[in-house]
Amino acid sequence: MKSSLVVCLLVCSSLVGLGSAIRCYSCSDYTGSCSKQRHCSYDDACLTLNERGGMTFRQCLKYSDCEKNRLAQMFPQVSSFTFRCCNSDLCNSAPSSAASSMIGLLASVMVMWWCVH
Repeated sequence: MKSSLVVCLLVCSSLVGLGSAIRCYSCSDYTGSCSKQRHCSYDDACLTLNERGGMTFRQCLKYSDCEKNRLAQMFPQVSSFTFRCCNSDLCNSAPSSAASSMIGLLASVMVMWWCVH
């Protein structure tokens, strides 16, 4: 009982910062990998914009600007692109890191469920 309470407290304390500003990867390159991180403002999201030619842009972006027409205005040099906006720490990483983040999230949910039952 005591150990489950400690685990629950640790998990809950790690979730406290979810309402604060996030960190995003910030770079533009053709490799798809990025290690430079930036602290964003509280109303920002993390953007991943993939140009059809292979260039990938990663940066902080106001969540309200996360819309195709607005992005086309902000990136006039990019004629055709796909994009994704997300709002958790470093969620605009390469797909392999995003998968490990999802595994971490699922593990946290399972621990919380275990603590409740």
